[in-house]
Amino acid sequence: MEIRWLKDFETLAALKNFSRAAEECNVSQPAFSRRIRMLESEVEVELINRQTLPLSLTPAGEVFLVQAGKILRTFAETIERCQIVDAASADVIRFATTQSLYLTHYEAHIKGLVDKGGLDIDLNSTTWSADQFVSALQQRYCDVILTYWHPSMEFLAPLEVAKCDYITLAHDRLVPVVKHGPNAGRLPGVKGKPISVLGYGAISTLGVVVDDIMSKQLNPPSVLVVSRNGQALGVKAMIQQDFGMGWLPLELCKDELKAGTLQLAGGPEFEANLEIRLYKDSENTNIHLRKLWARIEKAMQPARNVVTIGKKKPARRA
Repeated sequence: MEIRWLKDFETLAALKNFSRAAEECNVSQPAFSRRIRMLESEVEVELINRQTLPLSLTPAGEVFLVQAGKILRTFAETIERCQIVDAASADVIRFATTQSLYLTHYEAHIKGLVDKGGLDIDLNSTTWSADQFVSALQQRYCDVILTYWHPSMEFLAPLEVAKCDYITLAHDRLVPVVKHGPNAGRLPGVKGKPISVLGYGAISTLGVVVDDIMSKQLNPPSVLVVSRNGQALGVKAMIQQDFGMGWLPLELCKDELKAGTLQLAGGPEFEANLEIRLYKDSENTNIHLRKLWARIEKAMQPARNVVTIGKKKPARRA
C-alpha cells in the first residue's frame, strides 16, 4: 500500500467527485481512479459508494477514513522528526516554538542575540500539540522550546519533574478581542443571545487557559463556541473576518487594538497573565546552546511588567 493512495482517498472523501479529486492531486482521472481501485483491492473491501450522487463512503470507508487520517499524521510527524534528528549537529541549536511566539517574543527577545552571536539555528515553527513540545525536548528532537506558561498548563509539569532549566523571557496577557464595530459582542453577553466564540482545539497550549478563565466566573457567560483552532494565528484571522470573538496573546494583537480594527471584548476578569518561557534539558551539553543561554540570561532584566493596553500615562506637570 502506498501513502499517496491514502492521500488520494482523503481528497476524494472531501470533494466527493473523481474529476475534482484527480485535479486536486495533479493526476489524470483514469490514473486517479486506478489508484482508488488498487487501494480497495489492497484492503479487500469497497470504500466508495459509486451509486450515489455525489459520491459517498461505504460504512467501511467511513472507518477507513478516520484511520487513514491518523496514519498520514503519524507519517508526517515521523518524517519531520527524522529530518530534525538528521540535520542536528554540534554546531546547530534546534528551536521549537509556535507560530505566534515566533512572530512576537522570538523576534523581540532571541533573534537579535542569535544574529549577534553568529549561531546556526534550526528553527521549527510547528503545529505540534502542546504535549508534543514536551516530549520533543525530553527525547532530544529539539534543544530548546519557547512556550507560553500558565498555572493551568499541566502538560508542562513533566519539565518541572525532570528539572529542566528555564528562563522567563517576558510576560504577556491573554485577552478577549473582537472585530471593532457597533454590534461587537462583549462578555459576559446577554442571556438568550450568546456571543459567538472562536475557541482553541485540544492541541493548543492556550485552550486550557481560556477554560481556566471561564471556570472562575461566578455567573457563566452567555457564549456559543462556533469554531476551534489549534493556533492563535488562526483564531486571529477568524476574528478579523468577523466570525466572532476570541482570546489572543496581547503581543499578537496589540497593533490592531491600537489601530482600532480590533477591540477588547471583556473586562480584566476575562483576562489572564502569561509567562513566556524558554526551556532546555539541564543535561544538554551543546556548547553553543550553553553560550546562547548565558547570553540570554545576561540580557534579561530582573523583572518585566505585564503587558497592558490602553493604560493612561500620568499627566506631565507644567
